[in-house]
Amino acid sequence: MVRSRSYDEDDVLTRAMHAFRREGYARISIPQLEAATGLSSGSIYNSFGDKRGIFLAAFEHYLHSVLERRIAQFAKPENGLVGVRQLFLSLLREPDGETFGCLITNSAIEFGADNDAAESAIVKGFAILERLFADRLAAAVSSGQLPKRFDPKAGSVRLLALYQGVLVLVRGGYDLKAIRRAINQEFDHLEGEIS
Repeated sequence: MVRSRSYDEDDVLTRAMHAFRREGYARISIPQLEAATGLSSGSIYNSFGDKRGIFLAAFEHYLHSVLERRIAQFAKPENGLVGVRQLFLSLLREPDGETFGCLITNSAIEFGADNDAAESAIVKGFAILERLFADRLAAAVSSGQLPKRFDPKAGSVRLLALYQGVLVLVRGGYDLKAIRRAINQEFDHLEGEIS
């Protein structure tokens, strides 16, 4: 007989997600995950298999509850490149003044290509962003906001690199005003492409 879970899974995964953002995968222990989530080690193992399992579940939760929510808030299709700019600028304002960074970025730095499961999760996160940027850039080409010669695929990789770089700089405590200027300069340049 399957027992039902007696906890709020979204709440547990949000807590685990923040713990992994703060500590990273390698540095966090099961006792720390118990403290962060409020679950016993037995519940963690029964529900998620092991530390890797709860990490992957928390990562998937991050993609939906943080990344996709942020995209829906700022970069809806009808907002075009203005929305993408606002998405970038939103990275400068972490909720509650946190500086835990992006779980995708932090994991990419921690794991590189050394962990198959983490790598596939990281690639999925990058793909969500790259597809978003390519779609918005292609729409800007179609509408005449960007010239026909503009390559949305190459532009999406450039924006992905900038997005990840912004997150690293924010996490490292770099001057937010300087980052804001760099973001605005990049989007001013994009908007000036038509002339």
